[in-house]
Amino acid sequence: MIEISGVSKSYGSQKVVDNVTATIPAGGITSIIGPNGAGKSTLLSMISRLLPMDAGGVAVGGLDVTSTPSRELSQTMAILRQENQLSVRLSVRDLVGFGRFPHNGGRATAADKIHIDQALDYLDLGPLADRFVDELSGGQRQRAFIAMVLAQDTKYLLLDEPLNNLDMKHSVHMMRTLRKMADELGKTIVLVIHDINFASCYSDNILAMKDGRLIAQGTPAELMHSSVLADVYDIDIRIEEIDGNRIGVYFA
Repeated sequence: MIEISGVSKSYGSQKVVDNVTATIPAGGITSIIGPNGAGKSTLLSMISRLLPMDAGGVAVGGLDVTSTPSRELSQTMAILRQENQLSVRLSVRDLVGFGRFPHNGGRATAADKIHIDQALDYLDLGPLADRFVDELSGGQRQRAFIAMVLAQDTKYLLLDEPLNNLDMKHSVHMMRTLRKMADELGKTIVLVIHDINFASCYSDNILAMKDGRLIAQGTPAELMHSSVLADVYDIDIRIEEIDGNRIGVYFA
């Protein structure tokens, strides 16, 4: 599990994450939702040690993220940032291979090749493996970065807006793939996501944030209610049940 205890972060006088305490259970998908500026990505960055926290603590799989050696921590959790830039020209296979660095220190083995090939296949990237990343569409590039995270072969995957650059069809495919990774591979996946309906349909657990604070946590059935979502987003959201999923209608 991931244990978050009284975590806070400020920039000057602005507190962007305010004393957040939560427990994310092991296994399945947990989505962090909320409006822009709620502190979602900042919280995920502190969980993953990309950003130092001003107060509080985080343990991932029993490891204190502030004191655990980097190599040990990177064999436990893998992170996908919201924005990913490459300074060198790489093939898709080479990019995915970077996910093996915590295990091999840059000296690839036969076992690494197996993990790389499995990650490429899982994200349907086999036919693109030898293409350069800068030749891919935005959606293909996003899948390549997620394959790199998967190749790292960690129990915990932290994904900041994994649906970036994906259209409706590929967003659905990505969420189905993440669900499959959780169910078949036993991964604990934590993701920041804007679409409440994807969160509702594919998550086991949802954290709802607003103004840096955690204001609700629970299953989709517990959180997908008009009264709860009105507190989060300050708009009226009608809830309809479709095929057993609670869907928020907020376009009208």
